[in-house]
Amino acid sequence: MPDPAGAAPEAAEESHHSPNKESFAALALGAMGVVFGDIGTSPLYAMREALHHTRHSVSSELAVLGVVSLVTWALILIVTVKYVVFLMRADNKGEGGTLALMALAQRSLGRQSTAVFFLGVIGAALFYGDGIITPAVSVLGALEGLKEAPGIGASLSTYVLPASAVILVALFLIQSRGTASVAKWFGPITLIWFIVLGGLGLYHIAEDLSIFRALSPHYGVVFLLKNGFIGFVILGSVFLAVTGAEALYADMGHFGKTPIQAAWVFLVLPCLLLNYLGQGALVLAHPEARINPFFQMIPEAIYWPVLILATIAAIIASQAVITGAFSMTQQAVQLGLFPRIDIRRTSETQAGQIFVPQVNTFLMVGVLILLFAFKTSSALAAAYGIAVTGSMFVDTLLFYVIVKHMWKRPTWQAALASGGFAIFDIVFISSNLLKIPQGAWLPLVLGAVLVVVIWTWTRGTQILADKTRRDSVPLLELSEILKARAPHRAPGTAIFLTSDPDLAPVALMHNLKHNKVLHEKNIILTVSTAGTPRLSDDERVKIEPINEDFKRVIVRYGFMESPNLPKALGLCRRQGLKFDIMATSFFLGRRSVVPAAHSGMPLWQDKLFIFLMKNAANPTDFFKIPPGRVVELGTQVTV
Repeated sequence: MPDPAGAAPEAAEESHHSPNKESFAALALGAMGVVFGDIGTSPLYAMREALHHTRHSVSSELAVLGVVSLVTWALILIVTVKYVVFLMRADNKGEGGTLALMALAQRSLGRQSTAVFFLGVIGAALFYGDGIITPAVSVLGALEGLKEAPGIGASLSTYVLPASAVILVALFLIQSRGTASVAKWFGPITLIWFIVLGGLGLYHIAEDLSIFRALSPHYGVVFLLKNGFIGFVILGSVFLAVTGAEALYADMGHFGKTPIQAAWVFLVLPCLLLNYLGQGALVLAHPEARINPFFQMIPEAIYWPVLILATIAAIIASQAVITGAFSMTQQAVQLGLFPRIDIRRTSETQAGQIFVPQVNTFLMVGVLILLFAFKTSSALAAAYGIAVTGSMFVDTLLFYVIVKHMWKRPTWQAALASGGFAIFDIVFISSNLLKIPQGAWLPLVLGAVLVVVIWTWTRGTQILADKTRRDSVPLLELSEILKARAPHRAPGTAIFLTSDPDLAPVALMHNLKHNKVLHEKNIILTVSTAGTPRLSDDERVKIEPINEDFKRVIVRYGFMESPNLPKALGLCRRQGLKFDIMATSFFLGRRSVVPAAHSGMPLWQDKLFIFLMKNAANPTDFFKIPPGRVVELGTQVTV
């Protein structure tokens, strides 16, 4: 799961950026619970859904061998070759994910590309569309094991749905408390889960050793050719086995490239392959097990421990998606794709531990609606995958830009490098599009709504900035005017926040117009976001003296960082900027926006932009400014 930008409890984030703090093994273990949670729960339902479509196949043996072969080579080609071998080489200062890749592509082009921007926006929107489904399908898929419980399964089946709802609600409610205290257990628990997956697979492979034939791609190809359209439909279910693959790339910055690659190659991939081979051998030996092969493969003596472990693994996978959505939102806000939003830190020591109340509520409501609308993991699986395939295709297109412009390869090499992956992506997208009537429309509609929201916000802010620029006075021109007609001086320092450091801020103009005063010291402060994930303290602040009255300060943050202006201003002391914070006032311009008939956007979009502005987080809170030092001066503008 992705995210694209992605995500997760990020308990190892600090450790990645300070390599000496944790060993390679600890980072690989931490990656288990964050990076591989989603793909690790796919065996619960992927084989079941794929085999369900083969029930009318001419040869049941070929159906089983074909499905296992397709799953095997999907894991090898999409996860291992595409993400582990190639895409993980395209990192943005160690960070991965769709938005990090978009920022890297923009930087490699040396200019702002509308096409690259829209690719990043679409990838981010699709992440949210699929992020709502993952917790529901993972937890419900695990708890459906209650229906197969030895002896009492029938009596427990009515409790599956309410129990799933209770677990998911509890999971969302604890987010505000942070996950640092429990995240340390995610890796070890997920490690045990993968060992159990591999062990169950080995246990059943012995029932029909001929299942090893499925390691040959021959059976997958023959199965597709002999089944025609049904084989094409089955590819949509086969893709369920690789959902979560993009998490390898998205979470690269949290654990490092090599620990993730090692964990995948030496443990996760072998255990997944063993489990799918074991499920296949079980169905070859007992064809009736095709109805629910994963839970049929669990010996009765250990059924309950494995069921409990599966449920915990599903919860961990859901947690990774939720915190991935928090991380994606933080990146989107920093990159200017979303309005300011309330982002809270839940840990004083781990920078990645954040909580976004609005996103948490949105996900919880969405997950519960899905849960009670679809009711079974099979129904949810029909809606699952389309957004993931879309975001993977976005990654492939952005990868082309990286290969051509950053790695300076000829066009034919860039096309060859990304073209092969694009073929796989398009095939899986086409197959998943067939699920639209069964529910795949949902993540697409949600993604489309988010694209409209992001486009409205970015376009509206651009129109507003252009209008402000036309109506504003250049700062240098104002300073010359003030020399000629000196206003009354107020003691202390005034800091004026503005998005354009070359123009006189609206708050400064209003202060001069209405209060007719100018402070002894005036700082024009602009906060900007870099195209890299993080910046060092040495890169954080830039001070430019304008004259005796004004200094321009530019504070820069990476797109993975949260602004904290008092800390940044503390860094100014190193560069000789002296002021007393208790004798300093922060002036903010608050704009009241009203729609205009000819703004450049339709009226409905104007109203949406105004709604977003009104619901944006207070800049005082967002920038961590002491509220007792803030003065807001308002103005009305049209958009």
